[in-house]
Amino acid sequence: MVKYDSQKIDYQLHIDSGYYNTLDIEGFSRMMKDPSYCYKFYWLEAIVQLISEDRKEASYDEIINEMISNAWYSVLEFHVHLSGIWGDGEIKDSLEKAVLKLHKLSDLSSNASKVEIKNKIVEYNKELHGEKMTLTQNVPYKALSGFANRYSERIDLNSSAGRMMAYYNRINGIESPLPYTFGEQKGLERKIIFHESWIKMIQDNMVAILGWIQYEKVRWLQNNNPEVPGLVYKLAPLDDKMRKLGHVRKLWEGVLDMTSIVDVFKNEPYDVDHFIPWSFVMNDELWNLMPMDSSLNSSKSNRLPQWDKFFMRFALNQYTMYELVHEKAGIRKLYESCYRDNLHSIWASQELYRKGNSREEFYGILERNMRPVYDSSRRQGYEVWIL
Repeated sequence: MVKYDSQKIDYQLHIDSGYYNTLDIEGFSRMMKDPSYCYKFYWLEAIVQLISEDRKEASYDEIINEMISNAWYSVLEFHVHLSGIWGDGEIKDSLEKAVLKLHKLSDLSSNASKVEIKNKIVEYNKELHGEKMTLTQNVPYKALSGFANRYSERIDLNSSAGRMMAYYNRINGIESPLPYTFGEQKGLERKIIFHESWIKMIQDNMVAILGWIQYEKVRWLQNNNPEVPGLVYKLAPLDDKMRKLGHVRKLWEGVLDMTSIVDVFKNEPYDVDHFIPWSFVMNDELWNLMPMDSSLNSSKSNRLPQWDKFFMRFALNQYTMYELVHEKAGIRKLYESCYRDNLHSIWASQELYRKGNSREEFYGILERNMRPVYDSSRRQGYEVWIL
C-alpha cells in the first residue's frame, strides 16, 4: 500500500505487496505529483489503458490519440477546462485545444464513440500536428520524475528532453526497472517500451490504478474549474439511470390537472426539462425543472435559455406549483415524493418552498439562487439558445 500525500489529502493506492520486492512502487506513486498541466493524468491513464490491451510498446502518437479521446467528453459535453484559462479568456491547455480543434474540423457530436473520435484524429492528423507536438515536449519524461535521483546517478530535472530520456534509459534496471523507456525514433513516431514486470503489475492492479488516476485528475480539474458542480461525474458518459425525473413529472401532471400550466417557450403541451442544463448542474433538482414543449427539448439541448426573456415565465410556473403544494393535499403528497431525488438543495427546501412566501418573495429567492449558477455556466462556455 502506498499513501500518496498531495496537498495534505491522502489517497490509498493499493498495490499487491509482492511487487514491492521487485518494483519501485513508491516512485510509481509519485508519477502524478505536482503537475503544471493536466497532461500527466491523461498520459498515465492512456498508458495504463494500452497496457490493459496487452501492448508492449506504443508511439507518442498512439498515446496522444488515446489522451484526446479520453478528454473529449469532459471538454465538449461539460465545458470543463483541463488547465484553466488565461486572464484574457484564452485556453492554455494543448490537450483541450486539440479536442476543440478536432471537434471543429470533424463536427463529431460531444458523445461520439471512442472509435469515431480516433478515426477522425487519423483523418485530421496533419491539422492536429502542432498541438500533438506540444504535448510531447515535457510529459513523456517528466512523468518519470518520481524515479529520478533515487539511485546513484543524479540529474538536474530541468535538463533538456534529450538528456532526460538518455538518463532514464541508463538508470533503467540498475537497481529497479522503470515503467517504460524511450526508443530512438523522432517526433510523434518515438516509441516508449513498457517493462514486462510493470505490465504484469499494472494488469494485476488495473482497477486500483485507474481509480487513483481518476481521483487525482478530479482534484486537479476541480481546482481549475471551481465554479463547475459535480465534476467527478463529468469525466465520461453517464448511465441514463442517473436521471431521476419520474416523481417530478407526476408532480407537474398533478398540477396540470388543477390549473393551466403552459410551456415556458411556446405555450404548448410539455415535457419536463431543465432551465439550466443538466450537464452543468448534474442534478434533477425541482427548482431547476420546468414544463417544456417536447419538440423543443432537442433544439435547446445543452444550451441556456435567454434569462431576461424567459426567467419570469419559468418562475411563474414554479410559483403556481408552489401555491398548490400548500393548498392541495394531493399535490403536497406528490411534492413530498420528490424529497429523495429532487429536493436536496437546502435553500430550496428551507426558503423557496416554505409556506408563506409572497409571489415577489418567491421570485426573489429563486432568482438570487439561480442567477449565479446561470452566470457560472455562461462563464464556463455554455451557449445561449436563441428560440
